[in-house]
Amino acid sequence: MNDAPAIALNVAILTVSDTRTLETDTSGMTLQQGAEVAGHVVVARELIPDDLFHIRAVVSGWIHQADIDVVLVTGGTGFAARDVTPDAIAPLLVQHIPGFGELFRQLSHAEVGSSTVQSRALAGIANCTFIAGIPGSTGACRTAWDQILKAQLDNRHKPCNFVAQLRDA
Repeated sequence: MNDAPAIALNVAILTVSDTRTLETDTSGMTLQQGAEVAGHVVVARELIPDDLFHIRAVVSGWIHQADIDVVLVTGGTGFAARDVTPDAIAPLLVQHIPGFGELFRQLSHAEVGSSTVQSRALAGIANCTFIAGIPGSTGACRTAWDQILKAQLDNRHKPCNFVAQLRDA
């Protein structure tokens, strides 16, 4: 960390689930709390069913919005037939960040063992917006936020972070 003032980013959170509501969505709540505690502003939060085109439409709309710097999507990253989040997000990414998924799976191995290979967590950048697809469990969201996103979305984190790549940063 350095002594520069923190830059607050505008964050949108999308939960993909056929079984939760916003009130029971502890994963989305975990991401929202992490972002707010870090000084970011959650400007949008939605919950939609597992549908490739609905996911793609919401994320694409947020990427296009000038007031959104970060899009965090939780849920639908496994291998079940309805898990289409990575398939919806990947085509929208201009720059893929392979290290995000690799690091997420490495970190989650300590929590879920070899089951981590069933995570298709991913991240990338499109239109100066950071986008991440994170598994839907609350623990996975906590791991992603605490051990990757918190630092990478902090302009003071050295030797590098993603804030310089985002609009209005």
